[in-house]
Amino acid sequence: MTRAVLSLGSNLGDRSGQLRAATAGLGDELLLVSGVYESQPWPPGEPGPAYLNAVALVAGADPDPYHWLFRCRELEAAAGRQRDPGHRYAPRTLDLDVIMVWDPADRPVHSADPELTLPHPRAHLRAFVLRPWIDLQPYAVLPGHGPLTDLLRSDPVASQLAGLRPRPDLPIDPDLPIDPDLPIESGR
Repeated sequence: MTRAVLSLGSNLGDRSGQLRAATAGLGDELLLVSGVYESQPWPPGEPGPAYLNAVALVAGADPDPYHWLFRCRELEAAAGRQRDPGHRYAPRTLDLDVIMVWDPADRPVHSADPELTLPHPRAHLRAFVLRPWIDLQPYAVLPGHGPLTDLLRSDPVASQLAGLRPRPDLPIDPDLPIDPDLPIESGR
């Protein structure tokens, strides 16, 4: 069995509904999901609507860490995600990133493959990943970078925290039914 931390984000269409649909789509692989946080687009200064972000802790029987990458892409496709190679940080209906994977022996997986770099090469720079992750694993350590609590206090992450707004009014509860008539928009 492998475990993974996945980052979820949406800034187009029904943002909250898309996060709920993604977590529901993880099915029995979903162990925990953080609270929702609202943030400005990444990188700082990038134009576009605000994001809703969360982090999920998942576990699955497939020992291949690429399983999580394929699951993320399936869920993004189901949400109508359109990738624009010319605009890496374009607004999106759903953005899922594999942040970290642990192998069946509970050791962190390291990968330099450009398709799946592990741990995620920019996670240590993103308050919208670290803050929700700490909700789930307060004593977590990001290999090569240190404890999440230390990363949140260091620049540039500390300066991003002021713009990260908790959204307790938008809980992600995978046990709530997803309205089949909910329009999951593919963007405007």
